[in-house]
Amino acid sequence: MTRTGGFAGLTATWTVLVDEQPDSDEWTRLVAALPLAPGNKPAPQPDRYVYRIQVARRQVTLPEQALDGPWRELVDRVQERAAD
Repeated sequence: MTRTGGFAGLTATWTVLVDEQPDSDEWTRLVAALPLAPGNKPAPQPDRYVYRIQVARRQVTLPEQALDGPWRELVDRVQERAAD
């Protein structure tokens, strides 16, 4: 997952290998719950983040304000786990 934008325009990248996680079943459940196509994708706004999320061969780009439901949970979990 890569996050770009924000006030300073910095880029941050996080990687989590699901197979290596002690709770890989929960990760698999979360990934399965992701909508095939994200819902309403508002246009990016100045000084807000944009996330590029890749899960296996699937890649989605979402502005920060469009992260909700399973997408929000995934972003939060990836950031938390990659920081460990």
